[in-house]
Amino acid sequence: MMGMVLLFAMLETIAKSLSQTYPVPLIVWFRYVTHFFLMLLLLGPRYGSRLIKTDNPKAQIIRALLLMGSTLLYFTALSGLPLATAKSISFVSPLLVTIFALWFLKEHVPLGRWIAVVVGLLGVLLVISPSGKFDWYFGLPLMAAVCYSLYQIMTRRFSTTEHPVTTLFYTGFVGSIVISLVVPMFWVAPQIRDLPLFLFLGFAGAFGHFMLIKAMELEDASFLSPLTYVQLIWVTLLGYFAFDHLPTNVGFVGMAIIVGAGLYVALGARESSTRHRSP
Repeated sequence: MMGMVLLFAMLETIAKSLSQTYPVPLIVWFRYVTHFFLMLLLLGPRYGSRLIKTDNPKAQIIRALLLMGSTLLYFTALSGLPLATAKSISFVSPLLVTIFALWFLKEHVPLGRWIAVVVGLLGVLLVISPSGKFDWYFGLPLMAAVCYSLYQIMTRRFSTTEHPVTTLFYTGFVGSIVISLVVPMFWVAPQIRDLPLFLFLGFAGAFGHFMLIKAMELEDASFLSPLTYVQLIWVTLLGYFAFDHLPTNVGFVGMAIIVGAGLYVALGARESSTRHRSP
């Protein structure tokens, strides 16, 4: 899980760097296509037809489109926001999952988690507008978080009936096809020196997801989910060293509130899951 967190932080740092020169759809295309072919090479021989066997093709496609939309929105946000700012705003996703779980899955949500959701959203306001000014870029990671939350809800709905490798395959397959239809309108020939960076996006995405799958095989998701917040430390450090970006003092307070609220929700879910498994 820690390997996945570091790889994703590096992926986002490189995506931000490339977005200063190249169109975001081109960056997303390299990320998805490289990921997809790596998945075919590494998982195809082992899983064979299991990669494409699904009882929920429409749901798999919609889920994959939600993740691709989240990636496009988030990478666009990275082109205009500091890494730590974009990442901390996107971490409202666990809070949004709480809301969507009530609407779509009819899950019971305790009062404490509702309070955490409200507090976390207040933290977002501190990150977004410590100076009282609002930039449209701030809305992009929020929209990305909405897409990602719905993606998580759909994953939860058929997680017991679909093999995780099949779900991972459709994520890369659908994303690669759709972004390939769009990318010709934004095509810019990458410079030779930038090709390793473009390819690294796919490597980091593929191996990061592979590490996540392996982690899920070894431990419960409710235990692992709080560890994703370590990524905020990495993107803050990488953002400082790569771009000389640091959040304001108020921004740091907002980030701490978002992380605290998210951890409360994640740990509460873990405690609830443990209770339900107890005899």
